[in-house]
Amino acid sequence: VQLQAFGGGLVQAGGSLRLSCAASGRTRSDYAMGWFRQAPGKEREFVATISMNSMSGGRTYYAVSVEGRFTISRDNAKNTVYLQMNSLKPEDTAVYYCAATLAYITTLESGYNYWGQGTQVTVSS
Repeated sequence: VQLQAFGGGLVQAGGSLRLSCAASGRTRSDYAMGWFRQAPGKEREFVATISMNSMSGGRTYYAVSVEGRFTISRDNAKNTVYLQMNSLKPEDTAVYYCAATLAYITTLESGYNYWGQGTQVTVSS
């Protein structure tokens, strides 16, 4: 499975961005998908995850720091997962990575099998 994240950019505080992660290769809707981020000088951290394919849209978990502002969703027909980011703050500045796992759902970085290359998000104050 190959993952490509895109949609990052420069935005002012309070603004919005939508990240996309396109999957190719041996894609299956039974991968759970996640977003992580890494700010300069910091460890990579969990942002959001959505469970394997579900007729109800998928179970989701969020980091406390983004809950209520970010929304993860998936379009299995397009093999794409999205991260809608609203009310962005300067502390959201980071490289954002998407990842896929064969687990039902996990917030652990070590639980992910495949990683995209990352897309830079910069939020100015």
